[in-house]
Amino acid sequence: MSNPIELYYWPTPNGWKISIALEEMGLPYELKAVNIGKGEQFTPEFLRISPNNRMPAIVDPQGPDGAAISVFESGAILQYLGRKTGKFYPKDERGRVVVDEWVMWQMGGVGPMFGQASHFRNYAPSLVDDPIKIEYGQTRYNNEVNRLLGVLERRLEGLDYVAGAYSIADMAIWPWVRIAAIFGQNMDEFPKAKAWIDRIAERPAVQKGVAVGADLRMRPEAGSKEAEESRKALFGQTASSIAAAAKAAQS
Repeated sequence: MSNPIELYYWPTPNGWKISIALEEMGLPYELKAVNIGKGEQFTPEFLRISPNNRMPAIVDPQGPDGAAISVFESGAILQYLGRKTGKFYPKDERGRVVVDEWVMWQMGGVGPMFGQASHFRNYAPSLVDDPIKIEYGQTRYNNEVNRLLGVLERRLEGLDYVAGAYSIADMAIWPWVRIAAIFGQNMDEFPKAKAWIDRIAERPAVQKGVAVGADLRMRPEAGSKEAEESRKALFGQTASSIAAAAKAAQS
């Protein structure tokens, strides 16, 4: 029996991409929780695997030529797993280019824009503190989320999945789009995307992937010391603050 892949993970949309892929591909894996609210992404051990101090990341003990390999960035991990297993990632170049286009669309557009929409809606200071700046941020990123949903809606015309057949591109996009409604998006305006969300949600492996680590994520009470420490770990990072956090974690 092969050694399991080590999955460095926290239950967020980016983490779900990889837990879903591992479940879909039938690969054994061992969960390594990285509590991003407690700053565990800054430990020297994790930074050696993920130099951008972001999860998810994996270590595959049986990488190329049988030697262990670590991979960071969720899009790169999906591509690696697709190549490793030959599943959900076309072998022909034309088919692979289409999948890669939509994986990169997610990495460069959906992930960052949905993430900023979430930040301004759920984590930014209240409207009472600075209404003009906060409203601008919310409007800016909610509009971009809406635009991206329109791109997806057009793409799904006549297609069940974004690259034709179900692929790692769907696994990359779905975890973010499934939560668009919590940003105030009316998904009835995007019926094809809505049907696509439901279609993928019915897959048993997707259900298992989303359930991974569901008991780990408990948001601290607003205004608490724990909440403030979590905010510091998640936001406002600089090169010097990350170096300090890594040093503190080492001591």
